[in-house]
Parts: sequence; C-alpha cells; structure tokens
Amino acid sequence: MAKISCFINIMKVLVVCLCLMACHSKPENVSKTNVLPEIYPDYVGVTIPVGIAPLNFAMVDEAFTTLDVEVKGSKGGSIHADGAYADFDIEAWHQLLAQNKGGSLTVTVCAEKDGRWMQYKDFSMDVSADPLEAWGITYRRIPPSYEMYSQMGLYQRDLSNFDEMELLQNTRTPNQCINCHTANRTNPDQYLFHIRGDHGATAIRSEKREVKSEKLELLQAKNEILGGSMVYPYWHPGGRYCAFSTNKTSQMFHTTKKNKRIEVYDASSDVFVYDTQTHSILRDTLIMKKYWAENTPAFSPDGKWLYFTTAQRQVYPTDYDQEKYSLCRVSFDEETGKIGEQVDTLINTRETGKSVSWPRPSYDGRYLMYTQTDYGYFTIWHPEADLWLLDLQTGETHPMTEVNSDRAESLHNWNVNSRWFLFTSRREDGLYTRVYFSHFDPSGKATKPFLLPQRNPRQYYCRLLYSYNTPDFTSRPVEINPREIGRRIESNERTVTKTD
Repeated sequence: MAKISCFINIMKVLVVCLCLMACHSKPENVSKTNVLPEIYPDYVGVTIPVGIAPLNFAMVDEAFTTLDVEVKGSKGGSIHADGAYADFDIEAWHQLLAQNKGGSLTVTVCAEKDGRWMQYKDFSMDVSADPLEAWGITYRRIPPSYEMYSQMGLYQRDLSNFDEMELLQNTRTPNQCINCHTANRTNPDQYLFHIRGDHGATAIRSEKREVKSEKLELLQAKNEILGGSMVYPYWHPGGRYCAFSTNKTSQMFHTTKKNKRIEVYDASSDVFVYDTQTHSILRDTLIMKKYWAENTPAFSPDGKWLYFTTAQRQVYPTDYDQEKYSLCRVSFDEETGKIGEQVDTLINTRETGKSVSWPRPSYDGRYLMYTQTDYGYFTIWHPEADLWLLDLQTGETHPMTEVNSDRAESLHNWNVNSRWFLFTSRREDGLYTRVYFSHFDPSGKATKPFLLPQRNPRQYYCRLLYSYNTPDFTSRPVEINPREIGRRIESNERTVTKTD
C-alpha cells in the first residue's frame, strides 16, 4: 500500500508540473515592436521536416538575459520555452511538428534586456509534408590544420535529437588521417572510408552477391600502377562497383590574397571504377587521359552514366588558377563493368569561364547539383564557391540563390526521396564549415537553409573549433565497432587490389 501511495503522489506531482508547463504566465509590462527578432541560429522563415530535433535558439545580442518563447501550430497545439535560450522539450516538439505536418508554426518571442521586456514580431516556420526519410547524418569533424593530422574523426548524429556517436577517431589509428565516410544512397550497411598515412588502407563494406553477406575489408591503400590512393568515392546503385579518383594532391599558401589562405591542387588525377567482387581496378583511357585531370566521379541513380569533372593539366604551381574543370559523363554497363565509347560534355568551362566540382545527381534522376568556383576543385577554400543546379531534362543550369551566401558553399548530398539536401557552408565566419539543410520541391526551388540543430546552439558553435566535412544522410545508424576497426587498421591485414 505504501508503494501505491508513493506512486500516486509522484503522479500528482507530474500532473501539476505538466499543468504549470502548459499554463505558463507571460512576462508583464512588455513593450511590442514590429521588427523580427535577431536570433541565432537564424530560423526565421525556414522549412523543416517532421522528426527534426528542436530548433533551439538564442538572441544574437548576448545582453538579452531571458527569453520567453511560444510556438503555435496552424493545425493546433502549442509549446513554450523560457530561460537563457529557447530550449524546447524534445517530445513536445515532435508532437507539435507531427500535428502540423503540411502546415506552419508561428513563433512569438519575448526577450528581456536590462530589466525590460520586448515582444517581437511573430515569425513562422513551415512544416513540410515531405518526409526526411533519414535517421541521421554522418560526417567528418576536422580541426583547422594544414600539415598535421591532429585529432579528427568520423561521427554519426541522430537528427531527431542531439545524440552524436563515434564511427572512428584517429586516436585509434595514431598519426593517420581518416577521410570521408561514404555510403551507397544513405545505406548504412554499404559504406567505405579511407585512411591516409604510412600504414593506410581503404576500408570498404559491400554486399557480395555470390555469398549474400557483408564484410568489412581493408584494401591496400595504394596501387603502384595507379600512382595514388583511392579517394573521392561514389557508389554504383547496384552496389558491386564504386567509382574513385586517384590524386597527387599538393597545397600552397597565399601571401597576398586577403580572403584566401591556401590552395589545394592536383599534380595529376584520374577516375576509375573498382569492382568489389573481383578486387579489380577497371581503367579506361577515356577517363584516364595523360594530359587531363579527371576528378570527383558520381554515378547516375539508374547506374547507366558515370559523371566526372575534367580539366586540362597546367604548370603547377604557377598556373594553378588556370585549372578549370568541365562536367562530363560517359555511359556505364553494369553487366560488363565497361565504360562507353563517347564522352558527353554537359558544362564546358570554355563557355562559362568557371570550374565545376562535386557533381551529385538527385536520386530521382531529374537534377544534378554541383559546386562552381573561379578555378580548381577544392572548394572549401574558395569564398566564391556556390551551389548550382543542372536540370538533366532541359540542360538548363542556374545558381541556387536561395541557399548561397558570400562565403564558401560545398560538399552537398541528397536524401533518398530528393526532397531534401544538406551542404556545408562557411557563411558564419569564413573559417569553419557547418552543416545546413534545405527543402527542395519538384520544380527545382530550394528553401532558406537551416543550421544543424544543437541543444545550446550558441554555446556549442562558439566553442567548437572543428569543421564539419563530407556530410551525408544515413537511413539507419551505422553499426560499427571503432575499437575493433582501429585494431585491424593497425594490423598488417590488407586485401591487394589488381588492375584489369
């Protein structure tokens, strides 16, 4: 009986707490203004998916000590948050978004500064009817460094809350650089990443058709015939093949350009296709020309085309800013693993005077998103780098002005239904890349991007001295044992690749 009485008392307390939360009292003596609140992150007028983590925010002006925020749904429901910043209850936030799917949220912000309360003009957020169809995202976090690898790692993040988990940190593989976790169309069971260094490897987990099982293999990092490592991968949708480029990368520092610190260029690069079943590197002269630099490959969603960029090789490093990449494609036969006999040029640098990199076709096959810069392909160091969109049906291309800023945008990827995409941007300070999301409708129009949510966003991003790199969606959590993989990487276990 004592236990039952105790339980009843606890439930009463919970009910009272919930009532207090639902029936909060608004601040008194509030002055109203017809201007929008300046909040960080800027979530005013964004479009968000059901299931996204709460879009917590603070006032940009840190002199504001207290916030009182109410969010009401156009289809019903409301939530409230108050404190030093707007910290919404996760469960209540998800319920409100689900209730208002296809509708909108109205946000009322009251803020206190120097003992005075100010109520700002309401702003809205649209709740899209298009599902995100992703559990979370994967990415690399890397510190600001040029020569030393320092501490870096691959991580995954649950987009419904703020939980982040390690995939692999380079503290488990001392003195080596960990590159680019790349999945096949957000499939967490089929991925690869590369480890650079004296004891490097390409870790690849692929589905083997003949045995119908999955296994993580550690491939020999370099093939002497290729003259380099297997980098910048992109999976064929069938899962057997993966396209790579092999690059001899160098870097140099600017001494006179105020808005640029460093240039990264390739003394040489080629594109090739890897067969996961036979461990064979499939070379072809059409995409491995001697006096041309082929780079950043990507398969079409139907697997019938291989996109890549190509530039005429220059005298390095003196003519680094004359290296400008065109966008091309060549047919691919999945049954034979053969490249076609004709290369089509989709965007020609001779006509645009610009350089194309990181082609990423939407999974519905309609569009191709890419980054455009004045020259080169290492776009994170180019403030002029913008996202562009190519309509694969009409051949028309245009800048994505809805999401671009006056600083570098790059490293983008689609979700599986092609209604959302993510990308990195240095729009905040020009130094660190952060992850942004945008909704994309069938007509090719993107919405105002929103920053990856954090529990206390201002504190988190002000303290984070790392950049987000190569983000992508993942449909489920990636099952991985970092300790075991680290041990295997440190061992001499390697699968030798061969050339055709």
